[in-house]
Amino acid sequence: MGKGPVASAGKRHDTGAANVGWIVVATFLALLALTAALVAAFRNSTDIADRFARAEERRLAHRFVERSERQILEAAKLQLVWDDAVVRLNAPGAESWARNFIAGYFWGSHRIDRIYHVRYAGNLVRCWQGPKLTGDCRYDQIERTVRDLITTSMRTTSPGGKVKEWRKHGEVMWPYDSKGLPISQGASALISFGGQPTIIAVAPVLPDVTPSLLKGAPDYLVVVRFLDQHILADLQSSLLLDDVRFGHVPDTASARNDLALTDMRGGTVGWLSWRSKPPGPAILRQTAPLLAIYILFFVGVVAGGAIIVRRMRRTTSELMASEAQAQHNAMHDAMSGLPNRAHFMQRLRQELATCVARRELGDVFVAYVDIDRFKVVNDTLGHHVGDELVRQVALRLRRSLPAGDFLSRFGGDEFVLMRRSTGGRASADMLGRQIMAIAREPFVISGHSLEVSLSCGISWGPEQSEDPGELLRRADIALYRAKQRGRARYRRFTRDMDASVKLRREMEMELRRAIARDELTLAYQPIVNAADGAIEGFEALLRWPHPERGPIRPGLFVPVAEQAGLMIPLGEWVLRRVFTECQDWQGCDVSVNLSPLQIMASNFLQMIDDLLRETGADPRHYVLEVTEGVMLDRSEHVVEVLKGLKYRGFRIALDDFGIGYSSLSYLRSFQFDRIKIDRSFVQNIEADLDAHSILRAIVSLGHTLRMKVVAEGVETPMQRALVQAAGCQMIQGHLFWQAMPASEARSLLKPDVNAQASGISRVANG
Repeated sequence: MGKGPVASAGKRHDTGAANVGWIVVATFLALLALTAALVAAFRNSTDIADRFARAEERRLAHRFVERSERQILEAAKLQLVWDDAVVRLNAPGAESWARNFIAGYFWGSHRIDRIYHVRYAGNLVRCWQGPKLTGDCRYDQIERTVRDLITTSMRTTSPGGKVKEWRKHGEVMWPYDSKGLPISQGASALISFGGQPTIIAVAPVLPDVTPSLLKGAPDYLVVVRFLDQHILADLQSSLLLDDVRFGHVPDTASARNDLALTDMRGGTVGWLSWRSKPPGPAILRQTAPLLAIYILFFVGVVAGGAIIVRRMRRTTSELMASEAQAQHNAMHDAMSGLPNRAHFMQRLRQELATCVARRELGDVFVAYVDIDRFKVVNDTLGHHVGDELVRQVALRLRRSLPAGDFLSRFGGDEFVLMRRSTGGRASADMLGRQIMAIAREPFVISGHSLEVSLSCGISWGPEQSEDPGELLRRADIALYRAKQRGRARYRRFTRDMDASVKLRREMEMELRRAIARDELTLAYQPIVNAADGAIEGFEALLRWPHPERGPIRPGLFVPVAEQAGLMIPLGEWVLRRVFTECQDWQGCDVSVNLSPLQIMASNFLQMIDDLLRETGADPRHYVLEVTEGVMLDRSEHVVEVLKGLKYRGFRIALDDFGIGYSSLSYLRSFQFDRIKIDRSFVQNIEADLDAHSILRAIVSLGHTLRMKVVAEGVETPMQRALVQAAGCQMIQGHLFWQAMPASEARSLLKPDVNAQASGISRVANG
């Protein structure tokens, strides 16, 4: 009986222990099953993430190939819509022209491997391998594809409803736009060429100004670009992929991803493959400690949960901080720390909307600022000095301007400032003066004391415009006008500025037509001997007798040509005309000005050789004048070009000496034949003793370096006497002759006329 209660208690204890054991086991099994389910679910999620990542890699690689194909096609279409191409491609001597302007362009700019000139029907005319004409065309391998692409291009509908009408050219109906110009229709595809994956594009050769040049069906140019290591390296760096390869069969390695390249008929050209970067392993590595902690301490559910919650909170906090940093980076410039264009435009829209709604708040002023001659600083002192200059300018602007101003950097040396204020023009002037004051003190960078200036253009709205983009455009136009006026100043936007920009664009188009139609002319101003006034040579001066606007000054249209990229064809036109008109001018030389853009062109010497062969001119009769700005870039290219010109027999003169970036070092680095003293020294010589002293010093320097010295702009007998007394051997100016047509200049070369000129000179001197 006594054992009953004890046994009962023991039984209850055993039962309770068993129950607890079962609960523990059940809990353990439940937690274990839950853990296994979580692990399986997690692994499945990482597998899905891996699949999505691989699919995204393939999509990006496919888009890269499509973009490369589209860029090559658009480049071909852009280059081949050109009157000269229509006329010159089938004209005599087309091979030389096409080498420079077609094959050389595509090879130098886009590394096109092969170019084919074909008819509309697909018949081959000629082909180039790189920039060189070749007989190894292998056209039969792509002929069918070329014909199919030409047919496909004609079936392509031009976007945006650009087709105004269709005109018949032979057996072909060709689309024209509302301006009466033919529309370029091209097509491209991927093919296998010589066992290599290749981008092929076809584009028609069409006129861009004179549609009547298109008589029949247009010719086509076929450009072929292999998907070689250069493109694969570009794909690898652009998409941050590793070990990109091309193969004819899929790469079955588990660690690699691949993309099938197909041609226009759906056939497989080959396979691109790369080392894949699945996120799954990285996720597993990052979360393995959490899973281990969960498995090891699954008994302490509460403690484990607390750890997980704390980790999640920390991760969330880091993600939020990372997101905030990313948002800051997206809206700010990395180098200066200032807001960028996107941030500025967002803020400008808000401020304008506020001022439009409440006009009593005033206007929003926008100041577009840049550093004058910033490129000179970069080129002469290095980009590290230029970057530090940008940072110091940004620092001064932030410290000197009121706290309410919103300053941003758009890139390069461009800053844009926004201020809300009242007062209209007066406030704009105050803002401009404050910005100009920033550059009064020099900037000290890496031991260099840089005295730089700023230019600024100011607009304000809603008075001038309620559109943020238009307000910024007007400030940019005002900045351009400030630079036109000589830099180191600010300008407020006025409506006549918009008209001048429009006029400049119109002048650019008209200048292109004038060059194409041979509407420009040359005038020749005699250069006389300082002692007896005999004519020793002429300077060729460019003139533009506009049929509607009248004569246009070179100082007006030459800057337009420089900014529009017309200086190289314009300079070639001038040299060809001078070489042609002046061949029989015996006993004198002819001077021609060269633009720095001409000298920097890679094919300048080749162009000179072609012109000499074409015209039969003797280089010994010509003096080529270069400005001091050319010598700022003491690169091997500039020196080699000048030496090449002297080797061919030309003489080289340094023009406008004394007003540019004068330095004695470049007078030693290259032996010039002449230096021409700028007219600004001559015009002040009568009343300015300093100008006369500078003139004598320049002449003495020229004589020491065995160079002849020419004085420009001599207009009075007193000026003539002073420059002759200073030692100038030759004189040029209105005192003797004004610029004249070639026929009048040629008549001055007769002995009796030249003798008469000497007599006139003696009378002027007396």
